[in-house]
Amino acid sequence: MFEHILVPTDTSSASGSALKLAARMQSLEKSGQGRFRKISLLHVVEKIAHEEDDEFAPFYSKLIKRAEARMDELIREQEVGELNIEKQVIVGNRVREILEFVESNRVDLIILKSHRMNQNDLTHGWGTISHKIGILSPSPVMLVR
Repeated sequence: MFEHILVPTDTSSASGSALKLAARMQSLEKSGQGRFRKISLLHVVEKIAHEEDDEFAPFYSKLIKRAEARMDELIREQEVGELNIEKQVIVGNRVREILEFVESNRVDLIILKSHRMNQNDLTHGWGTISHKIGILSPSPVMLVR
């Protein structure tokens, strides 16, 4: 059903639930001889506004290496067999980079970790990355908790 699933991650343990769901979907699809190709695990390091790239290059390099190591851990934690997961770390605006990745990589589904909304105060939480992606994405978005 889905050939390419994107799992944006902040690399926290909580975001592992989205990857776990994508991995389970991939294993079920493969067992049914589906057309599933891959999962893309994407982390976007937020770029500091109005900064010179050369000045912060060592800082971004350290953040990229840390994110890649944590993404490797998230992949190893999956309890299904052989997975086709590609990981990528990008520096930029999180929402913009995720949406551009979806467009340029023909993503069929985005599975994204989201926090719970406070029913007593519904005015907070609407500016989150998951909410923005859910509204702006050209592909279907599945939010998991």
